[in-house]
Amino acid sequence: GARPAAGRVAIGGDAPAAIVYTSGTTGRSKGAVLSHHNLAANAANLAAAWRITSSDRYLAVLPLFHVHGLGNGVCSWLLSGCRMRLVERFDIARAPAWFHDFRPTLFFGVPTIYVRLLELPAAAAREIGAQMRLFVSGSAPLPAHVLEAFQDRFGHVILERYGMSETLMLTSNLLAGERRAGAVGYPLPGISLEVRDEHGSPVNAGAVGQVWVRGPSVFSGYWNDPGATAAAFRDGWFATGDLGELDAGGCLTLRGRATELIISGGFNVYPREIEEVLLEQPGVREAAVVGAPDERRGEVPLAYVVADETVDLDRLRERCGRALASFKVPRAIVRVRALPRNAMGKLQKHLLPPAAP
Repeated sequence: GARPAAGRVAIGGDAPAAIVYTSGTTGRSKGAVLSHHNLAANAANLAAAWRITSSDRYLAVLPLFHVHGLGNGVCSWLLSGCRMRLVERFDIARAPAWFHDFRPTLFFGVPTIYVRLLELPAAAAREIGAQMRLFVSGSAPLPAHVLEAFQDRFGHVILERYGMSETLMLTSNLLAGERRAGAVGYPLPGISLEVRDEHGSPVNAGAVGQVWVRGPSVFSGYWNDPGATAAAFRDGWFATGDLGELDAGGCLTLRGRATELIISGGFNVYPREIEEVLLEQPGVREAAVVGAPDERRGEVPLAYVVADETVDLDRLRERCGRALASFKVPRAIVRVRALPRNAMGKLQKHLLPPAAP
């Protein structure tokens, strides 16, 4: 017989809308439960901050199992009513045709995608840049040299923002204003953000500490993991596990994950600072720095690089010595063919091959 007509189901804003698993860059992946209200608040923030309207055309190349593609991309499309072209995955060989045929105004990518776009001929880059309104990067740090090269070839300064699977977007550089390499911008509307020391007290501007947040886009907890949920929150504030610093104007710069901090002879060493120096060197395409055990200093920096064969590793270490304090210079630099990354291009340092300095 005929099935009875289904009744309308009332779903509240706090009901789960998605369970998005964390990237697992520092360990076991956990399911972050995001509500309808979380996704809607995030989309509203981005539409306002980036002025996304029904006149925009969004080229969607990011996977929808991640908050970058789902929460930022699809939900912003739904809210704004803009046009969207969804492709299965980014393909540098097909990208010029996508840009030429669809003529997008919006593009969200990760740093590895922007590195690939820099391979396009200068004429193609200029044509793409002429029709675009906004390029956004996230999910991993955007190297300064990529930001500068992209501006030179495409005529656009990529906008960086900061968010997590658990929080959706927290900060953004200004749509109209300065965009500095390494800076991820200012808290979005409704987002409270503090940088705190190891005791949980806010630090002064310019000091590094852990980033704590609360706001309408922050998740309620991890799926079937009350222990991890309780450990992540304190008085309604979520501990991101990221290290950062706020300048006097409230702009956030990230310094890496708290779990990646290297304490060498009592000094704090931030791997990202060393990685940035390495990436400035000719012939170095990728870099990752981790802490290695040392009997005298406790830990010392150890660097992995993807570099041209012409790059002399001893000379590379010497150049680090001219740019960094002595305790920040890598004890050794290891050449590898590739760095381990997940589907979103995030570096997975725990999968690096073991090496003794």
